[in-house]
Amino acid sequence: MKIVILGAGQVGASVAESLVSEPNEITVVDTDVPRLTQLQNRLDLRVVVGNAALPSVLEQAGMGDADLLIAVTQSDQTNLCACRTAATTGSGAPNGIATAPRSAKARSSRSLSSWGQ
Repeated sequence: MKIVILGAGQVGASVAESLVSEPNEITVVDTDVPRLTQLQNRLDLRVVVGNAALPSVLEQAGMGDADLLIAVTQSDQTNLCACRTAATTGSGAPNGIATAPRSAKARSSRSLSSWGQ
């Protein structure tokens, strides 16, 4: 499976570590170069430096042929924006997971359910 993980923090690194042990192609996107370097040195994965909210960065990360997008950056807005971008461009992961605060989930639940349809 081709998986793009947005965010190389504690959650993103933990998810990458769990998924890299299986036959997956993992790409992690973040703006923190030292953190990405540390992950790449420790795990068999690809990294992309950039803002995960930008379509060009998602494209560079391989979103066009990814099976899954996991958005776990420290920015809820970036997470939701990235999932929406992936879904509305018609290319990219058919499945996406984004972390967001409860209030954002409540406001967005209706529009989230219609993404990609």
